[in-house]
Amino acid sequence: MTVALAVPAPPRPRVMVDRSGDGSVHEALLRERALVRAAQQGDTVAFSALVRLHQRRAYAVARAIVGTHEDAEDAAQDGFLHAYRALHRFLPDQAFGAWLHRIVANAALDLTRRRKVRAADELPETVAAPFRDPGEASHLRERLQGALAQLTERQRSVIVLHDVEGFKHAEIGTMLGIPEGTARSDLHHARAHLRRVLGGLRSEL
Repeated sequence: MTVALAVPAPPRPRVMVDRSGDGSVHEALLRERALVRAAQQGDTVAFSALVRLHQRRAYAVARAIVGTHEDAEDAAQDGFLHAYRALHRFLPDQAFGAWLHRIVANAALDLTRRRKVRAADELPETVAAPFRDPGEASHLRERLQGALAQLTERQRSVIVLHDVEGFKHAEIGTMLGIPEGTARSDLHHARAHLRRVLGGLRSEL
């Protein structure tokens, strides 16, 4: 998945990310903070490096909310652009990933609202479920897609963000603009629904 970004980017970044696997988490955070500081000073190369670091999970956050590949890419790009314009408001003691994912989630929610307004008369069956993965159309996957499609938009977002992407309840609440307790409740109901729909299929859900 590649997210195009409407900011100038030279062919090679000046700040390189250590991919050796030997660096500690602390060192990775220091490198990320250095990139953020450079980006705040107008270094588009540094911001491009931040995009590459976070684009996979940002896409996953958007996909959990909007449900389709095309809309997820649009929402992720919108989120990155909003983040680029709002960098001056980012505080050094914040976690950049959490800040970015919240912006992407808001962009995805905005896109979803716009789509609903434009397609108010379309049939619900036209809404695609997450995880349309060509080449893996197994019976289990098809049943899971159908079950996810039956969830409410918010329940589907919560269960994908939690069980697939590994976000915590508090993080999900922040991203979706709901209380942590509501995120927990939505997750419980979503899991219960999937168990009922999937019947006797064994699942970790």
